[in-house]
Amino acid sequence: MPSDGWTQMQFDQAVQVNPTVALEKGNVYPFVEMAAVDPDSRGVQESEHRAFKSGGAKFMTGDTLMARITPCLENGKVARFYPSDGVSGGFGSTEFIVVRGRKGVTDNDFAYYLTKWPEFRQYAISQMTGSSGRQRVPVGSLSHFDVLIPPLDEQRRIAAILGSLDDKIELNRRMSRTLEGMAQALFKSWFIDFDPVAAKTQGADAGLPATIADLFPDRLVDSDLGPIPEGWAVRSLTEAIAINPKRTLAKGTLAPFLEMSNMPTRGPSPDKWRLREMISGMKFVNGDTLVARITPCLENGKTAYVDFLRDGEVGWGSTEYIVLRPKGEVPPIFAYLVARTESFRTFAIRQMTGSSGRQRVPPQSVTKFQLALPELDSPMFRAFGDMTLPFFNRIRSSMNQNRRLAGLRDTLLPKLLSGELEVPAAEATVETVTP
Repeated sequence: MPSDGWTQMQFDQAVQVNPTVALEKGNVYPFVEMAAVDPDSRGVQESEHRAFKSGGAKFMTGDTLMARITPCLENGKVARFYPSDGVSGGFGSTEFIVVRGRKGVTDNDFAYYLTKWPEFRQYAISQMTGSSGRQRVPVGSLSHFDVLIPPLDEQRRIAAILGSLDDKIELNRRMSRTLEGMAQALFKSWFIDFDPVAAKTQGADAGLPATIADLFPDRLVDSDLGPIPEGWAVRSLTEAIAINPKRTLAKGTLAPFLEMSNMPTRGPSPDKWRLREMISGMKFVNGDTLVARITPCLENGKTAYVDFLRDGEVGWGSTEYIVLRPKGEVPPIFAYLVARTESFRTFAIRQMTGSSGRQRVPPQSVTKFQLALPELDSPMFRAFGDMTLPFFNRIRSSMNQNRRLAGLRDTLLPKLLSGELEVPAAEATVETVTP
């Protein structure tokens, strides 16, 4: 038993599990789908607003939503509900277990970190029942899990320590999303909307340095895709981007392995990967873009830009990846920005074949995707790379920091919740990384 004041109790005595929330039938409230919960984000907002009928999980602002069904529980789908419009109540999937601090016993922030405790998650997973692929945790089983609960003041200090790390991680994520948005906006302006050309046709300022503006023609011409810049051509994807380029990695080689579960749905960088002996899978190097080709991963936007390997290193992953690599002067990040467009994903989804639930995109079918581009040796591509690469360098730096912060948080969390590590020592450690 840790320091004085800690009390051992059952989980449902320490916190409220599925607390009563009064919602009026017919009234419209925020609704949270399971897909909206990002295991790497502390908070979740509503997916939409719906009229409440009956059933489903009901919750209030600040409550913790924990997935109880496979594979969402194993993937760590836990987040706190923070609606966008300031209302206090909402509802969502029946596959959520709602957790809230118990007045006078547990702080609500501390209750959230209890659900993030690996020991608790492993216990919940062990209680799953049901048929393969549809297993879920019976809510009543959580009452058999014992937790050690420190005094409220110490709970708040523990939650503040872990929260400071999560705050920094979230700040970095927001900055990275902003930077990627800037790169995507530039891509759309140059290669989809042709804004610089449209401006020049009207005699307006293209909003670019003269040396770059001069690279664009001053009129649009008709094409199969509609008006495109004069001198450009409608090209198939493979004219500019190689599909599944050859990479060499011998079987049995210990190399970075990226699991499908760790593929990001937003942003270019996976949060984690691991070393694993090469068996069979798609191989990739820095500068490649990975696109999930199987349902529902493609629909969910699982796409990654590889920039986490060492120089000359080859990584590998699922056979359900399509690997993209630009050719010639086209900068590597170009393929990622193409893959993130709604038009590319919609096109790829339409190419899916196979039985329901196991549909996938034949890699060669995406070669039919078309876009309007200048000659592949055009200095425009180098200019585009020079303008967007700094954004992605900053994203990479932020993500590297986030991996270190998340590693520290994941190390501290079980030690703080078990009482193995005292709060002052943890506070001193965190102060060195979150000034």
